[in-house]
Amino acid sequence: MSRRKQFQRVLKNIAVTVLLLSVAFAASLLIQNGFSLQEHTTSVFVFAVFLISMLTDGYIYGLISALLGVLAVNYAFTFPYFSLNFMIPINLLSAIVMIVIAVLTGTLTTQIKHHEAEKAESERERVRANLLRAISHDLRTPLTTIYASASTLLENRPPLSDEQQQAILRGICEDSEWLVRMVENLLSVTRLDSGQIKIVKAPTVLEELIDSVLLKFRKSYPEQAVVIDIPDEILVIPMDATLIQQVLINLLENAVLHAEGMTELSLRVFEQDGQAVFEIADNGCGIPADKLKTVLAGDCSAGPVSGDSQRHNTGIGLSVCETIIRAHGGRLTAENRPQGGARFRFSLATDRRTWSDE
Repeated sequence: MSRRKQFQRVLKNIAVTVLLLSVAFAASLLIQNGFSLQEHTTSVFVFAVFLISMLTDGYIYGLISALLGVLAVNYAFTFPYFSLNFMIPINLLSAIVMIVIAVLTGTLTTQIKHHEAEKAESERERVRANLLRAISHDLRTPLTTIYASASTLLENRPPLSDEQQQAILRGICEDSEWLVRMVENLLSVTRLDSGQIKIVKAPTVLEELIDSVLLKFRKSYPEQAVVIDIPDEILVIPMDATLIQQVLINLLENAVLHAEGMTELSLRVFEQDGQAVFEIADNGCGIPADKLKTVLAGDCSAGPVSGDSQRHNTGIGLSVCETIIRAHGGRLTAENRPQGGARFRFSLATDRRTWSDE
């Protein structure tokens, strides 16, 4: 954990301790002076110590609150007032009860948090192992193809016709581009998750963004038509344009690779409640019901969504999309359309302008 996060956690623990002890002191004053129920002040501080031990890290804050609670009860709420006297049995008993509660609660919460941390780390290791297995499988196919194609050109170039050589080179280019996109996706999701990349938003004209996305997408899938539906007026959206381009290309590519039976692919953008809603939809096979909850999480153990492509993204592309949109403060959703096919949506806050405003 970084020093900054450690400092923030310490501040949070101190704030919780001070706040709850202050509330307990105020409540005890109200109970004693407003309702003349002096015997309940100890219970208020015991409850405050319990909450502090639950909400803070480790034992120290619970023990400190127990000691401060004992001193407060003894000094301000027990006769003789405004003096410390631990010779009275009730005061000594209150001190012991508060300290025991602090120790037991601190022990219990520490064990629970440790167990949760171990469980989370075990889940991360499982995801990493599945991811490595899936990536190794997916990368091996294009690398083998590239190696075989290059070897064919080196060993048999004279007998091959120009058309055959061009076809082989085209295949090498396509596989190389796919590998580059896979590596870019991996770098994006790991850097964003680790906090190495911070989103820097800049005003981006929607039409220019869509043109860039289509230009890059058509280089990889020239035969796939995309139906575009965006507002006629100028729409400016603060975003990291490079990352949002990556999201849109990943979602379009995901439809091409996995939407079996697809005859129509659309990219629609519309305004709703001050947000620009991006929607990528197809009329293919849709997402299996058992995959809907995991399709955006990059759960490689679940396998590919569909078996209609030799290249599988192992969920990495969609996981990258979800991470990028989350970093922008939005949320990516996936659902099946009533008329068939899948639909992915996310929204970004707009900075709506027209040329006349400038």
